[in-house]
Amino acid sequence: MREGCVLDRLAALGVDTVASLPCDRTRDLCALIPERFHAVNLTREEDGVGICAGLAMAGGRPVLHMQSSGLGNSLNAIMSLTVTFGLPLPILASWRGVYREAIPAQVPFNRAVPEVLAALGIPFTIIRDPGDEELIDTVVRDAYDAMRPHVGLILPSFWEGEEACLPERVFPSRARESALAYRRTFRDPVMTRYDAIRVIAAALDGEAVVANIGVPSKELYAANDRDLNFYMLGSYTQATPIGLGIGLATDRDVVVLDGDGSLLGTAVLPVVAEQAPENLTIVCLDNGAFGSTGNQPTPASGLVDMELLALAAGIRKTCKVQDEKELKEAWESRGRGPTFIHVVLKPGNAKVPNIPLTPGEIRERFVRALGR
Repeated sequence: MREGCVLDRLAALGVDTVASLPCDRTRDLCALIPERFHAVNLTREEDGVGICAGLAMAGGRPVLHMQSSGLGNSLNAIMSLTVTFGLPLPILASWRGVYREAIPAQVPFNRAVPEVLAALGIPFTIIRDPGDEELIDTVVRDAYDAMRPHVGLILPSFWEGEEACLPERVFPSRARESALAYRRTFRDPVMTRYDAIRVIAAALDGEAVVANIGVPSKELYAANDRDLNFYMLGSYTQATPIGLGIGLATDRDVVVLDGDGSLLGTAVLPVVAEQAPENLTIVCLDNGAFGSTGNQPTPASGLVDMELLALAAGIRKTCKVQDEKELKEAWESRGRGPTFIHVVLKPGNAKVPNIPLTPGEIRERFVRALGR
């Protein structure tokens, strides 16, 4: 069975995790992935970029699998995270829109994928038929040897001529009771994001920390620079995916300093709940604003309750804090997770300098400190 041969190749290359959002043309491959690898089932392709970045920095060896249309959702994360920090990212993409394609919506973007990748300088390899199977090795090896993304575009013709003999899929029962008694009162905020970051920074003791893009990373650097801090320089919405990836590949406690705007823009919270890493704490620094771009209000400003959003996503250990005393108590009592600490803040940025580190320096010292 060709799907099994592909997975054999990945295993022989040392792959240990496959983050995947399925395609109809690779449904049999998707069905087999959990039997051979740690499977991270995505709900948004670009979250896989961040998850694979975290896994790779913590010593894992992931592969990202998606439909080629998902590359369109992922290009900024690939360029601003994978390329900027020099991280490996092998992508196996089911290439739609060019071979016996019956869905018109698959054509406009997907037929231009090679030109798009070439324009961005992202290496790619076209895998057309079973005789090209060894090219999968090329994709994975080059990504890890050259520390860069490499996309394998797998045409549907690659899977033709062989019927997979898979057992009928058995779905677990969905019968359950969903009950929630929830009542919270929002007070007028007294802390800024920098106040909250300084409380957490003073309490850090061996945790790996991922700080959200823009001012939050600069504020953490000013409060307590340490090798175990990963400062993001771009990649909107990818802080929690990176932290999830790190948490899955290490026993070390991992803390994500994320924001309400970033978390409202991602689909990763259900993935966190499903993977359930006990060493992961997400601190949602909710100032109701896009703080790094001028403090424009987010829907969390007076509408969305970020703690309730985390609960709805399936994260069971949550709390809301609204002053320094409550934050210290929540931090000290957080225990095993995944834990979601919702910190209600007022808008405003501290006047702190830029981080005087290159992306490569941030990555290298962080990876060394993780103890890989």
